[in-house]
Amino acid sequence: MDASRPIDVISDSTGETAERVVRAALLQFPARKTRVRLHQRVRDPKTAREVVEAAARDGGLVVFTIVSPELREFIHQLCYEKKVEAVDVIGALLGKLSGFLDAEPLGTPSVSLPLSEEYFRRIEAVEFAVKNDDGKEPRNLKKADLILVGVSRTSKTPLSTYLANRGIKVANVPLVLGVALPEELHEAQQDRVVGLTIGIDQLCEIRRARLRQLGMPPDTNYGLREHVREELDFAHAIFREHPSWPIVDVTARAIEETAGIIVETMKQRGRALY
Repeated sequence: MDASRPIDVISDSTGETAERVVRAALLQFPARKTRVRLHQRVRDPKTAREVVEAAARDGGLVVFTIVSPELREFIHQLCYEKKVEAVDVIGALLGKLSGFLDAEPLGTPSVSLPLSEEYFRRIEAVEFAVKNDDGKEPRNLKKADLILVGVSRTSKTPLSTYLANRGIKVANVPLVLGVALPEELHEAQQDRVVGLTIGIDQLCEIRRARLRQLGMPPDTNYGLREHVREELDFAHAIFREHPSWPIVDVTARAIEETAGIIVETMKQRGRALY
């Protein structure tokens, strides 16, 4: 496949959901490269036409989430005329929901709808994750819905951010070789704590890449295999001291997959996060 051929994501709102769906699907094709072009707040035929015509010129694929039935039909017809492959992500679902609920959809982009209680819950969770990243505010650990514990580069921060966007208040605590855990972690509810681990080969690779980004020498302890092994051994010793903490291995897993495992694990233990 020509890597220059794009996937054009068209949305009448922010397009974040559609873009995530596309990028998640693309993970199944690691050997193929393509560009994802996001077009937000597309709500009129003129703008939609510009996007579709660009896709036609570039040999692209159009993926769209449009709630207006008129604009959806316009895009369908235009893609047919321009011989552009298209995927309507939300149209079929709206039709099914309409029949299931015996009601007609509003046809209003979500960004134009009144802000819900869930929206504010997510904003609060994101702010909480930012303030309590990397063990910044241990006093807040008691307030967390979920506490992630692991050595550096076990995806604590991206997982916290991802889960926060689903309304979960997440704090994370780094495990540093030879440094005792904060007392506040022991005082927090232990059924909210999850340990993160990773294979040594992948962790070394990730850390060396980070050192290169920072312009630091590759023989720094942070990336040396023996030092990394000591850190992982230290982490697992702590995990053994806390048998109530579930341990999740993030090796070779996307953030979305790991987050799903964490949510399901907590649910199985009677601690549903949402």
